Amino acid sequence: MPELVSALGVRSGLKGRDLLRIADWTAGELELLLDLADELKELQRGREPHRLLAGRTLGLFFDKPSTRTRVSFEVGIAHLGGTAIFLTADQLQVARGEPLRDTATVLSRYLDALAVRVSSHEDVATLARHASIPVINALTDAAHPCQALADVMTLRERLGELAGRRLVWIGDGNNVCASLLVAAATFGMHVVVATPSGYEPADAALGLARGAATRSGGSVELVRDPWEAVTGADALATDVWTSMGHEREQALRRVDLAGFSIDGELLRAAGKDAVVLHCLPAHLGEEITAEVLYGQQSAVWDQAENRLHAQKALLAVVVG
Repeated sequence: MPELVSALGVRSGLKGRDLLRIADWTAGELELLLDLADELKELQRGREPHRLLAGRTLGLFFDKPSTRTRVSFEVGIAHLGGTAIFLTADQLQVARGEPLRDTATVLSRYLDALAVRVSSHEDVATLARHASIPVINALTDAAHPCQALADVMTLRERLGELAGRRLVWIGDGNNVCASLLVAAATFGMHVVVATPSGYEPADAALGLARGAATRSGGSVELVRDPWEAVTGADALATDVWTSMGHEREQALRRVDLAGFSIDGELLRAAGKDAVVLHCLPAHLGEEITAEVLYGQQSAVWDQAENRLHAQKALLAVVVG
C-alpha cells in the first residue's frame, strides 16, 4: 500500500502539488484521489494500519475557528503515521508583521505540508508561491476545496456515477458553494444554484464551473425559484446563510434568504430518493430544518466523516 500511494503521487504528478482551488486539478486527478479515499475508508473500517506518512509533519495554520477541518486533518495525519502541529496567526511572528513570504520559507524547512485556514485567499496563494512544500487551502473567503472533495466522495457513495445527475444548491452562493459547483461540474453533473439576487456565486467560480461543464458534458444554471430548481433533483445542498466574516449582515441575510431553506416540503418536491448535503455547522430553522438534517434522506453525517478520508488521500498523494 505505501508503495502504491507513492507511485500514484509521482506517476500522476500530484506529489508536491498544492490544492488551492478544485479547478487546480483535472478530473482524472480528482478521480484518482477519491478512489484512494474510498480505499482508505475501507481500510479504516477494518482498523488496518496504513502508516503511509510515518515521520512526516503537517502544519495547520488557522486564523478561523474550526471543528471538522482541524480534527479531520489532525486525526488523518495520525492515521497515516505522521504528526500535526497547530499554528495560529497570533502565536506566530506574522502577528508582529513578519511577511508571509518569510513564514512560508521557514515553515518549509520544518514541515512536509501546510494546511491553511484564513480569510484572504490571496494569503494562501502567497504562502503557496513561496513554500517549497504542498500548501492546502483549508478554507478561504473564495474557496473550500477540501469540503468539496468530501461532498463529491459522498455523492459518489450515494448516487454512483455522477455524470448526468442533478445537484441543486439552495441559499447563499458562498465559498462552499463555489467549490462544490466546480467539483460537481467537473464530474459531469447538472448543477442548479437557486439564490436571491445578490447572493450568486462569484463570477470567477461560475466561469470555472461552466468551463468544467463544457469539458465534462455537465451544465451550470442559476435560478431564483428554489421550487423550480429542485424538480428532478438527485441531491440538494446548502450552507449557513451567514458565513464567517459576514456576521454584521446577519439580520439582512435572514430577510433576503427567507424562502431559501431546505425543509420537508421542499425535499418532498425533490423526491424520496434525493439526498441532502450540508457542510455544518447548521442553523436549524434557517437554511435547513431539523426534520431534514436528521431525516432519512440526509447524507450530512457521512459527508462530515468523509472529510477525514478525502483529506487522508490528499495528504498521501501530495506528501507521498
